[in-house]
Amino acid sequence: MISKKHLLPQDYAMILENIEDAVIALDQQGYVSLFNPAAQDYTGISEKQCLGQLFFTRFKHQEVLCYLARTALDEGRSISDHEAVMLRMPGTRQRPVSAAVSPIFATDGTQKGVVVTLRDLTQINTLEETVRRADRLSMVDTMAAGLAHEIKNPLGGIKGAAQLLQMELGEGNELQEYTQLMIRETERVNRIIEELLDLSRPRKTRSNKVNISQVLDEIVMLQRQAVAQRAINFKLRLDPSIPDINGDRDLLIRLFLNLIKNAGEASPDAGEITIESRIDAEYHVSIPGARPTPMVRITINDNGPGIPQEMLEKIFTPFYTTKVGGSGLGLPICQKITTDHGGFMQITNRPEGGTSVKISLPLLRNGNAQPDIN
Repeated sequence: MISKKHLLPQDYAMILENIEDAVIALDQQGYVSLFNPAAQDYTGISEKQCLGQLFFTRFKHQEVLCYLARTALDEGRSISDHEAVMLRMPGTRQRPVSAAVSPIFATDGTQKGVVVTLRDLTQINTLEETVRRADRLSMVDTMAAGLAHEIKNPLGGIKGAAQLLQMELGEGNELQEYTQLMIRETERVNRIIEELLDLSRPRKTRSNKVNISQVLDEIVMLQRQAVAQRAINFKLRLDPSIPDINGDRDLLIRLFLNLIKNAGEASPDAGEITIESRIDAEYHVSIPGARPTPMVRITINDNGPGIPQEMLEKIFTPFYTTKVGGSGLGLPICQKITTDHGGFMQITNRPEGGTSVKISLPLLRNGNAQPDIN
């Protein structure tokens, strides 16, 4: 005989309190009758502030949500939008959500209201963007492997010929200026080729335990000297309790040195750069055979002019740069180092001005399986 255990009303309440999706129930007049904890987190509004309030007044600035709720109430049908809803509420971070609204029917078939379900798409969108960037880099891999060796050989010949010509001309010859220019330019092109090869050649990472706080301390100590004449102030807010991560120390130094140098170049004289490390509460990494592992987030904020929105979408594209004399390969290389370590990178503009760069890397605990970071 099979025993069936039915859920009690309090069980349903417990389920609603613990799911990660926001759930908001409205009666047939549009007044809020249920507002679970996730909905409070998403909106920054407490249950007390919302229960009994007219949904269309409380969320009047969320036009898409109001349209979906009104349609479901008036037409008694389910309706959803998985792309166009951007939740913007005072005091909370802006987040993309998928929204689904379904009618609530009583046993006699009469409609009693609707239920609104919101799911945070931030992590999904971030991972999708990481995949798109990886696809762009894979195109560079193919191009770089084919072009680099073809260019390096004749480039070395040009540089050698220019050096021989320089010796033949002798000191004081006015043509020396041109041979020096040729040598400088061949060296510059060679550096670009080397950066291209950094993106394409399969360098095996040397995986060891790395103390991120120590790495950041050392980089900031050097950068303080590099920008001393500009009086830029560095603020470090590093969590000393974060354990070592698994990674290639040399590559991680290159990653953070590049990003901190970028922040210094973007900052005005007497500007401020804040570097923070903490456990990332938003994301975790799932490793086969081990429990989900949290990530450590390193945030680098500057108070420069920020990045125009149309440029934000292109900054990880190889050869795209806004710097005079820049190669446009620095950020793609940073992106590759990050993804090779099982992490991801986000660059956004800060509401108060300046740019925020966030790097999330797997935080490996003792006994956890090691992700492949080849």
